Amino acid sequence: MARLVRQGVMICAVALLAISGCAEKEPTAAEAGETLKLHITELMKKSHALDVKITDPGGRDIPCGEGRAKQTFAATGEDPATEIDGDGLNTLLVGALSSVAPYRIVEDPGNAPIRLTNKEFGTVIHLESPGSGQFKVRGETECLSVS
Repeated sequence: MARLVRQGVMICAVALLAISGCAEKEPTAAEAGETLKLHITELMKKSHALDVKITDPGGRDIPCGEGRAKQTFAATGEDPATEIDGDGLNTLLVGALSSVAPYRIVEDPGNAPIRLTNKEFGTVIHLESPGSGQFKVRGETECLSVS
């Protein structure tokens, strides 16, 4: 009898966990924008970029329609090894990003920008390093609710 009760409790617990996992709240554009900013600045730190410059400070909603908006953020920096080409620098950034947050590569045509996403945070990062030791990273959120 006690075994049946324990099994019933376990089944209910698993069902509740499954239901609560499906009901995760989507971040707002502002929340995702702050996360994006954090991920890109941490990425620059982890890649040991020098002379980091914020080229797009973000922080503003860009309307997407239907009460939704996205936010952006971008930065550049320098790698001390100026002989590395853009593809090599982007590869270094992918490795560094893996220690910041779990992003998935969704577009990598080779020797061109790399596009990565994180669905949990609603963020997209583009690695666009041109080479000659110049890191270039820009990001945007998905179109998310404004409140």
